[in-house]
Amino acid sequence: MLLRQEAEKREESILDSRASLSSRTRGRAIPEQPCPIRTAYQRDRDRIIHCKAFRRLKHKTQVFIAPEGDHYRTRLTHTLEVAQISRTIARALCLNEDLTEAIALGHDLGHTPFGHSGEEALNEVVPGGFKHNLQSLRVVEVLEDGRGLNLTWEVRDGIAHHTGAVKPRTLEGQIICYADRIAYINHDIDDALRAGIITSEELPGDCLKILGSSHRQRIDTMVTDIIHYSWEHSLAQGRIAMSPDIQQATDDLRSFLFKYVYIGSLAKVEESKAKNLLKQLYNYYLAHPEALPAPVSPEDDLPRRACDYIAGMTDRYAVLQYNRLFVPTGFPS
Repeated sequence: MLLRQEAEKREESILDSRASLSSRTRGRAIPEQPCPIRTAYQRDRDRIIHCKAFRRLKHKTQVFIAPEGDHYRTRLTHTLEVAQISRTIARALCLNEDLTEAIALGHDLGHTPFGHSGEEALNEVVPGGFKHNLQSLRVVEVLEDGRGLNLTWEVRDGIAHHTGAVKPRTLEGQIICYADRIAYINHDIDDALRAGIITSEELPGDCLKILGSSHRQRIDTMVTDIIHYSWEHSLAQGRIAMSPDIQQATDDLRSFLFKYVYIGSLAKVEESKAKNLLKQLYNYYLAHPEALPAPVSPEDDLPRRACDYIAGMTDRYAVLQYNRLFVPTGFPS
């Protein structure tokens, strides 16, 4: 018996009846021979980790643009924290940990340089708008290496719907919706405290009484609550959920971050510059299509090509391109 088949049988014997089994995946857009060693979801996870879009996440902003400190989160460290939280929840609920990990590692592959300010900039200028979750899907379906990664349907569904009104069809994908929010709420508080944007005394006391006063306690409270509440209540309804009290406290803490960190704080003073930088690059490439890489698909129009190119840039590459195109250099002697 192949090692993959043994792993599939272990899934069938160990995982909950509502878990997504790799042996029953809806498959890939382009059929492939199964790997003799890895399950379909393990193979997807490995493809994401080894792709170029994943490596670029280390130089993409999470919240703080071009921070000088070494300990601020980047889009890559955020992704790893989401993966860790999601694996813990999936394992405790006897769901497919490999599927959850693959979705977590791929959920932000399409994120722009300069975080959500970059997303806002492209959304304002690209026809039809821009959403990073749909761009992440485009990366794994089309853009990576000019042909995509040919991932399974379940991983692509989880990536596409990790944010927004439409929820993933799998329980594993639904875990990512929570793990993503748990990760960024808590690590953005940690980074904001480190930067002096907020103080511990300014954090909402009613939320801390429920969730915990430390970074570690809050994550533990949120994760533990999801596990217990899902087991006892929501799994029977085919969904992952938090208890009402913990959900409300989590939402209130997120609202605090929007008010005091995400909008109008010292952490965001450079955002208007970042947005203008990306908009100028976008307009330049519309006027100079010869400066763009070759089209991935003959169906891609010029705005789509410019959007794909800019969305794939790291922070520093976007700045480098801007300086090359718009900042004059000294005349050689």
